[in-house]
Order: sequence, then structure tokens, then C-alpha cells
Amino acid sequence: MSRTSHNRMSKRTLEQWLSEYSVSHQNLVNKKIHWLCVPAIFVSLLGMGMSLSVWFTLVMSALVLIFYMRLSTPLFLAMGIFILICLSVMTLLPWGFKIWAGIFIVAWIGQFIGHKIEGKKPSFFEDLQFLLIGPAWVANSLMGRKKSQS
Repeated sequence: MSRTSHNRMSKRTLEQWLSEYSVSHQNLVNKKIHWLCVPAIFVSLLGMGMSLSVWFTLVMSALVLIFYMRLSTPLFLAMGIFILICLSVMTLLPWGFKIWAGIFIVAWIGQFIGHKIEGKKPSFFEDLQFLLIGPAWVANSLMGRKKSQS
């Protein structure tokens, strides 16, 4: 099945998304890099956003949570808790935009190194929605769930 970015309202299930994402995340080193870098990218995006506009960032976070809710209630809850943890970290570490941007850049470099090791391009090159599936994949891994075999 071809992944396309033109289908914005994809009817794929969470299991289908995770299965497709997993294709380019088989190498253990790449997986470990993603388990570290994906949350770092997520929190740094929130940090940069909160540095620029609290309301815009909260609205975007709500829209992201709606995306996750459409896929899975446990995923929605896990990501909602993660966002709250991120916001708490930002309160404890009131870093500015430049520090969050630095974390963002370093984490993306890590991601691309992981994909170079893997020998496969990142999934989001074919469908931008995979940018939201990466955090779901990490959350799914942390919740101890394995992708279903299809």
C-alpha cells in the first residue's frame, strides 16, 4: 500500500499506522535513538511554541490530542499525560526559545543518524502525518504494547 500525503483524513487504524511506521524502525540502535529523540523533539516543539505564544501552542496541542483520540483512547490519555508532563518540565526549566530550538535541532540530527544506520528514509517523507505517529510509536512502546501482526 502506498503512503500518500494527500489523504488528510486517513481511515488507517492505529495498528496500521504503527505497522507502517515500524517498517523503517527495525534496527535496535535506530529504535533507541527514536525513543530518546522523538520525545525530545515533541517537548522542544512545545517549548518553542510556549516561548512564542501560549494560546497558539495550547490550541495546537488540543488539535494533536484530537488526532490521537480518533486513533485510540489509551493513546489519547498517554499523550495528554505526556503533554502535561512536558508543560510541567517547562515550568521547572523556564528555558528560552533558543535552548528549545537547540534541543530540537540536535534531536533531529539524531533522528537522521538513526535512519542512516537503519538504511531507510524517515516515514514522514511519504506522509507528514507520520510526524504525529512517531510519538504514538514511542508511547505505544512505553505502554508495553506490540504492534499487531497483519
